[in-house]
Amino acid sequence: MKEMREKEKGVLVFDAGDLLFKKYFNPIQENELKMVTEKAQLLIECFNLIGYDAMGVGDDDLALGKEFLLEISKKANFPFLSSNLIDEQTGKPLFRPYLLKEINGLRIGIFSLLSPDVFPSQSDPRKKGLIFRPPVETAQNIIKELQPKTDFIILLSHLSYPKDVELAQTVAGIHLILGSHTGLNLTYPPPTKNGIVVQTPPKGMFAGRLDLVLHNNGSVFYNAMTRRSLENQLNNLHNHLSSNQASEAEKAQWRKAKEDTERSLGQLQGKNEFTNVMIPLNEQVKDHPEILKMVEEYKSKYQETGKALPAK
Repeated sequence: MKEMREKEKGVLVFDAGDLLFKKYFNPIQENELKMVTEKAQLLIECFNLIGYDAMGVGDDDLALGKEFLLEISKKANFPFLSSNLIDEQTGKPLFRPYLLKEINGLRIGIFSLLSPDVFPSQSDPRKKGLIFRPPVETAQNIIKELQPKTDFIILLSHLSYPKDVELAQTVAGIHLILGSHTGLNLTYPPPTKNGIVVQTPPKGMFAGRLDLVLHNNGSVFYNAMTRRSLENQLNNLHNHLSSNQASEAEKAQWRKAKEDTERSLGQLQGKNEFTNVMIPLNEQVKDHPEILKMVEEYKSKYQETGKALPAK
């Protein structure tokens, strides 16, 4: 992680789940328990330093069960969110159902959903002691509660990308869905009729940066790359029309193309826009010294025992 500094004004940092453990295939073995537990604690300390604003709960975060996740959440300087995950014993939400933030006068509501469908079986031990409220119904109820309090609503989704798109198309009121679990490399996320759905690749290979320019409280967005492409096209048409070597027939075609391009640009006026960038987290990204020290200490401790370190 780059050198730690105060976050830029107007920046929010989120994780949509599967933060603490590697991909779950089988229950964690007893001889690995100490190693993976300390790794999860290390990750929380690192993300505290980074300055995360919230984390949505994913299925792999439950690899050691709800009690461990509840306990480790107390060490985080940011809230764990889950709007539809209920403690079977108490009948209450396992974590906070949503978070309210205000950035530059913009009131933002953040909530999170975890689908039971991302677990491979009904008997998956990670589901023990948990009740999953229906995600769509939960989303509708949360949106109804958040709308009077907010100008902008974000979902940290652990539903899978197809379900994210389906939710965005059918449930109004969510401006932005930050998806996880599927792990697609969506460099150019297609806008939906009800907001934006984005995803980043898994295993910490990339960080996704989404920049928003808001002109209204609506959920209709366009990719700023579309506007830049149209502006470049319009500039090229101006150059063609000013050419003395062009025939009148060619100029007539270019004038028609110019009118069409200007019309397309005009349709973007007043709409919200976004720019999405995938940042490779490779050797060129400078490590924060304190985080690097903690990671090296962890690696050294478990390499000395001859144990292979679990992949993220």
